[in-house]
Amino acid sequence: MPSESDRLLIHQIRDGDPRAWETLISRYEGRLLAFVQRRIRDRGSSEDVVQETFVGFLNSLPNFDDRRELQTYLFTIASHKLTDHLRRNGRHPLRSLGDSSADLLEQQIDEHPAASSAARSEERKELESNAIVRCLGQILRGLQEKGDWMRLKVLELLWVKGWANRDVAAHLDISEQQVANYRFAAVKKLTEQIRDSGLSADVFPELHTP
Repeated sequence: MPSESDRLLIHQIRDGDPRAWETLISRYEGRLLAFVQRRIRDRGSSEDVVQETFVGFLNSLPNFDDRRELQTYLFTIASHKLTDHLRRNGRHPLRSLGDSSADLLEQQIDEHPAASSAARSEERKELESNAIVRCLGQILRGLQEKGDWMRLKVLELLWVKGWANRDVAAHLDISEQQVANYRFAAVKKLTEQIRDSGLSADVFPELHTP
């Protein structure tokens, strides 16, 4: 059964409270990152998987049954995102013989390829690439118009330079949590813009999955 604090958190997120998102990230990002990093042992890639996990939660939120335990649900999403990542990189999902809750969750990974990791046609890849470039451009122009230079610097170091959260935080002298918040907010906005751009459900099918 979910804790009362998790129930309240989900309710606040559904009401659009931005502080609730920050609380969700603060509460679960570290656990998810440790779980993922034990499997792929690459900080940057692990952070990407964790951010995809939060976006996956966001996409499924309208249909989320808040009687479910939130932590178990997030780890289940992370397991599938981890599987997608491993398959995209030509690797097989790793299984552990441990008996921790994270290891038990990992053993529930679906062995069938997910839609997001299926082979994509060149035409679809081009459509996806163009959609990302267009929507990302809109986000960056919006930040420029607002004069939000710190957020722009963070996104440039993350997405252009490929730096890990902790390296960006150290370079810009801000907290790692702030970098994670900027990153998640940008990914969330990008996801929403792509979903609302009117593309066929064959393009980015993961964004149309309940």
